[in-house]
Amino acid sequence: MQLKGIFLLLSLGAFTSYYVYQPIPDKIEERWKLMLTDCFFRSLSHLADFSELLGLKDYMGVMMFITFAERVLPVSDQRVHVTEELFDGVEVVVYQPKRQGGDTELRRAVIYLHGGGWCLGSARMGPYDLLARQMVNDLTSVVVSVEYRLAPEHHFPVPYEDVYRVVKHFLQRGVLAQYSVDPGRIAVSGDSAGGNLAAAVSQQLQQDPEQQLQLKVQALLYPVLQALDLNTPSYQQNQNMPILPRTLMVRFWSEYFTSDKTFFRAMMTNTHNSPESAALLKFVNWSAFLPESYRGTYNYSVPVVAFSAGGSDGPSRSIADPRASPLLVPDAALRSLPKAYVLTCEYDVLRDDGVMYASRLRRAGVEVTHEHYASGFHGALMFTVWPTDFLIGRTMTENFIKWLQHNL
Repeated sequence: MQLKGIFLLLSLGAFTSYYVYQPIPDKIEERWKLMLTDCFFRSLSHLADFSELLGLKDYMGVMMFITFAERVLPVSDQRVHVTEELFDGVEVVVYQPKRQGGDTELRRAVIYLHGGGWCLGSARMGPYDLLARQMVNDLTSVVVSVEYRLAPEHHFPVPYEDVYRVVKHFLQRGVLAQYSVDPGRIAVSGDSAGGNLAAAVSQQLQQDPEQQLQLKVQALLYPVLQALDLNTPSYQQNQNMPILPRTLMVRFWSEYFTSDKTFFRAMMTNTHNSPESAALLKFVNWSAFLPESYRGTYNYSVPVVAFSAGGSDGPSRSIADPRASPLLVPDAALRSLPKAYVLTCEYDVLRDDGVMYASRLRRAGVEVTHEHYASGFHGALMFTVWPTDFLIGRTMTENFIKWLQHNL
């Protein structure tokens, strides 16, 4: 019996070690902390798969545990005044520096859009609350953190439309005056899916003939920018990397557009393009827009056009919409865009989206700061709260805010 107990204990230890261990590149710092963090995410993902298989709760419904677990109550402190408001019917959390006696100077403002694949996340999560407070304190700025509605309950274009309404509402002189904001010093920023929304809003504002005030800068943090080619070198290289493996990113994309699992399966094999989207593949031809150092040994092949659009509102039509895939606009639509900051990470499936966008913006004459982290992984900027606090997350935050200090 004692030998059986020892055997079971050793077997359990071996299985646990096998499950926790992930082959993480040596360049990534704090590798064991990342393994343990990713172990939690993978466990929750497996539970979500099992729950959906049994018909108990859909995948994203289970994954929302991450959002709920990190929720905080946004409250004012000694330096920051926090209010929860509605901008044109959309929930926002507004962070403002508390005024000192005689302080009448107009402030900068940052409209911030959280990540989470359009399906998860919240402006009221601890890391976003902490980031907003740091921007208020370091920049003496107003921060508007947007609580846009999420897929799959609200498919595209609802999350985008929520964000656009908030930005349009805020960019009214009367509203800016209410918050003592300088109309010429306003930024839009976001990470991951939030970076997607920030890029899309920046583009659409420029094309809005009724819009008088414009943004000064856009800051895109490891943004997701296109859904046409899901086999770029970074999607291939990092398909099993922690936090955002390729399968999860593809699931986010498909859930953003539709609950039809057929489309998810097509996206997994990169056969989800239809004639509607195929005409725009030239804008995501990574052999043309990626520097050789990012292409590596991968060879470009045009994605297969094999999917039916499913009518005028089908998902294949949606992926060709620049409000969903900002990388798809022609050069002429890029030329008038505001100065940009693009952050990318080497070990991220979305790396090439950001690199290609930075390349295309530069070619169009837009001033771009591209900050690439050779040891970075997706989501790192949000890992700044114990026990998942990473040094690289703090470095990214400091550099991002420093750029805003000099450019906003």
